[in-house]
Amino acid sequence: MAGGAEAEDQGWIFVVTTTLVVVLGSVYVYRCVVRRNRRRKWRQAGENVVLVHCFRPGFFTPCVSPFVMKLLTYLRLAQIPYKVEHEEPKGKLGLSPWVTLNGEELTDSQIVIERLAQHYGKNFSKRLTEEQRAVAWSFTIMIDEHLCWCLREWRFKVDNGRTLVEGMRHLWYVHLFKYFFVESRKQTLWHQGIGRHTHSWAWSLTNKDLHALSSYLGKKSYLMGEEASEVDCSMFAFLSNIMYNYRRSPYYTTITEDCPNLKAYVKRVKERLWPDWNQCLDQS
Repeated sequence: MAGGAEAEDQGWIFVVTTTLVVVLGSVYVYRCVVRRNRRRKWRQAGENVVLVHCFRPGFFTPCVSPFVMKLLTYLRLAQIPYKVEHEEPKGKLGLSPWVTLNGEELTDSQIVIERLAQHYGKNFSKRLTEEQRAVAWSFTIMIDEHLCWCLREWRFKVDNGRTLVEGMRHLWYVHLFKYFFVESRKQTLWHQGIGRHTHSWAWSLTNKDLHALSSYLGKKSYLMGEEASEVDCSMFAFLSNIMYNYRRSPYYTTITEDCPNLKAYVKRVKERLWPDWNQCLDQS
């Protein structure tokens, strides 16, 4: 009797294991087929047409991700033909945006911009002096690697991710897992370092970043002078994100009241490079 029961248990284990293997194998094969078919379709975008893979448009900005906005703004500045698709928003490194160009896949907005600048001959920093290029690069790093984390600190530690829910349309199940997503972002902030500090300290750092941009911009049309360059793509992306997606934050007040030249800057770049801004928003 005992031997029969043991054999029956082993039989059930075999059935369950086999079923799991078949199901997981089927899912893997299906995803591979879907992935292959997507790339076959993407190759029809046209030669030298950049296909930008990113998240869906937001209600207040063409994308809630400033890094997506950075890349799209560069493409418009450089007048490079591009198309946007949302089927696969994250690339092989788990980052968004990423692009497909003539069958080649490129990930990370800064790497993509540098590659496109080389491919299309659209390096706007070339006209800057060596000293100006050093300053522009330093501001780019400050924006992408410091201001970025300070803003995330407010978005997840203070606002608990509400801006993400309010700023774009999500599938229904995203709301169910919002808590876990926000907590995971808080852990990321902790490991990065900014999340270990109080919000007042993070606020002071962000305030310094914004005032530094305001001071250096002064009365110029763009950060490095009267002509736009790559650093303006980062600057506009993050400042417009604050103005339209962070209206409850103290940083919105900093831009609109304490640093009015930053507000005017966003309006100026928006009118020049995003005349179709409203048409690029989620209309649903």
